[in-house]
Amino acid sequence: MHTLVIGGHSRNIGKTALVADVIRAFPEAEWTALKITQYGHGFCSLHGEPCQCTPDAHGVALDEETSRENRTDTSRFLVAGAARAFWLRVEQGRMAEAMPRYREAIAGARNVIVESNTLLRFLRPDTYIVVLDPAVEDFKDSARQMLDFADFFVLRAPLGGDPWPGVPRRLLERRPCFQHPLGGAVPAALVHSLRAQLFHPPAG
Repeated sequence: MHTLVIGGHSRNIGKTALVADVIRAFPEAEWTALKITQYGHGFCSLHGEPCQCTPDAHGVALDEETSRENRTDTSRFLVAGAARAFWLRVEQGRMAEAMPRYREAIAGARNVIVESNTLLRFLRPDTYIVVLDPAVEDFKDSARQMLDFADFFVLRAPLGGDPWPGVPRRLLERRPCFQHPLGGAVPAALVHSLRAQLFHPPAG
């Protein structure tokens, strides 16, 4: 089983779109796809809405997606060709408690693709891709801390100068970078590199 994690430096930069693109590019992988969402204090993991439940009541929730109406992120995963899709919601700071539910979701999976940064605090995937958009100034601390673990970077726009203070350009240049504007075709070079990771991993 190959585990591929896709993260990003901020919200709304096309992480979900890239997960769907990868699923579509490799239908033979028979992906089990997960989206992991962390909610802040006062929001419920069951519904993602403000909640006054007790702190331990709704800290973690896992649902399997069955709809193919393309109205949710996990439905998009199924439409793209995933064998199964799950939405794992967890209160911030309680990801450790969510790991049994994560393992429950991937049990028996042939290959796993996950949209998350936080998961890297608890496991090292076979492949980690970070989506970067230089037009978005925000850079989450969680993403910054995990940058050095990236196998590839996917750029939604050219880097230009130094778009993020405190993020050295040399760190981004240590790994292959693929230009992939949101909504555009997946670069052939990225597909080739992923195919090598998925089906011809290095020995040892």
